[in-house]
Amino acid sequence: MKDIPARSANAPMQPRQRDLTQGPIGRTLLAFAVPTLASSVLQSLNGSVNAIWIGRFLGEDALAAATNGNIVMFLLVAFVFGFGMAATIIIGQAFGRRDLTLARRTVGTAVGAGVVAATIMAVLGWFVSPWLLDLMGTPRSVAPLALAYLRMIFVAMPPMMVTTIIMMALRGGGDALTPMWFMALTVIIDIALNPLLIAGIGPFPALGIAGSALATVIAGYVGLTAMLFFIYARDLPLRLRGPELRYLMPARDLIPVIVRKGVPIGLQMIVISSSALAMLGLVNREGVMTVAAYGVAQQLWTYVQMPAMALGAAVSAMAAQNIGAGRWERVSRITARGVVYNLAMTGALVALLTLFDRPALALFLGTDSPAIPIGQHIHLLATWSFIMFGVTLVLFGTVRANGEVVGPLIILFIGMYPVRLGLAVAAYPRYGADALWLSFPAGSLFIVCAAWLLYRYGKWRNTDLVPPDEEELREEAMAACEPGGAISPSG
Repeated sequence: MKDIPARSANAPMQPRQRDLTQGPIGRTLLAFAVPTLASSVLQSLNGSVNAIWIGRFLGEDALAAATNGNIVMFLLVAFVFGFGMAATIIIGQAFGRRDLTLARRTVGTAVGAGVVAATIMAVLGWFVSPWLLDLMGTPRSVAPLALAYLRMIFVAMPPMMVTTIIMMALRGGGDALTPMWFMALTVIIDIALNPLLIAGIGPFPALGIAGSALATVIAGYVGLTAMLFFIYARDLPLRLRGPELRYLMPARDLIPVIVRKGVPIGLQMIVISSSALAMLGLVNREGVMTVAAYGVAQQLWTYVQMPAMALGAAVSAMAAQNIGAGRWERVSRITARGVVYNLAMTGALVALLTLFDRPALALFLGTDSPAIPIGQHIHLLATWSFIMFGVTLVLFGTVRANGEVVGPLIILFIGMYPVRLGLAVAAYPRYGADALWLSFPAGSLFIVCAAWLLYRYGKWRNTDLVPPDEEELREEAMAACEPGGAISPSG
């Protein structure tokens, strides 16, 4: 790419790019999407199982508190996360150019800046947590629980950020297995410690909801330490030794590049996560049971949108290579196949949840919770909107493949704010809480129609920009998801 600093001499590395311009479109698309889907499921499983422990051991109040804490954390991490994604993109491009020095310098800059940013955010977050929860209108009955949970999650931010940056960097360098193994280790530790620290099983103290957050802290630090030990023991390409440790000081020539690439991704994530935060503020007015039901719905939505995220990334990468090869006839077929697969996969998940909504909700809330009927009602009115949102991700993936990022950002902003939130507020006096749930399909309908108009009539086909590479497109697609029940964005 034009804005990456000049190459330095290094030992050769193997090219990372696979050929996506040949072979059957459907099979290639699925083969590309499945690993991304598996990684997303693994990462999200952590938050979901923790929510099950919280709901089962501590009840609806604690689950509502965790819902408020998680969405605050997601918003605060989102923008910084965009710059981490940008660093990953540069690392991928550096490996493609066989420039190991640039890859290591970028890792150092990303980790060094990430540690400083995460530490500052963690300290500030500890003190401003009460104000943040009050700003969101967190129900008074759950505010103390939410405060204890959120403050402890802020303590987990430094290892969470550094671990995520390193994992993303390894994937940018073509190593998808190492991040997956250590993500699995972190998830297992977190899931295992949650009930012990929540309920005080065995020698562990009973810490309640703070115990769930403390389990996340411990798992984060243990996972990071183990991954660093493995990286250095195996002498993986992105490790820093001796004089290379100076790369941890953010490089002046790399920061502008990271900012230019990170701002579009960061802004996209800010639009989506801030609208989700505003929506939660409206939901908080409905009381603890509704907040708990909404929190469980978000956990389920995390999985509903995963196939669309993976397909969006796959469509984007395939379209980019075919655009570069001048094979425009395949681009439209790739997009059409992505839309069909999304309708089938996301539609099947929505139908499955509709059939088994009560058992799914009971996993988190218990079979007799009064929040279950509320959750079923939310699901019936809102969850099917993710079918339309999935089509949007496929269409956005195609136009981004030729460098178009402004159009999708504008469409998302209008769909999330004037349409979704505007409708929720305007219709609330007449329809009550139903206005909140119906705003989801209304916003998704606007976004998918606008995305189709951009795809069909936009000027993205005529751009002179260099098409982004595979890793850049993957990160942009993953940044388009709704927060769901996650603490931090997927990467």
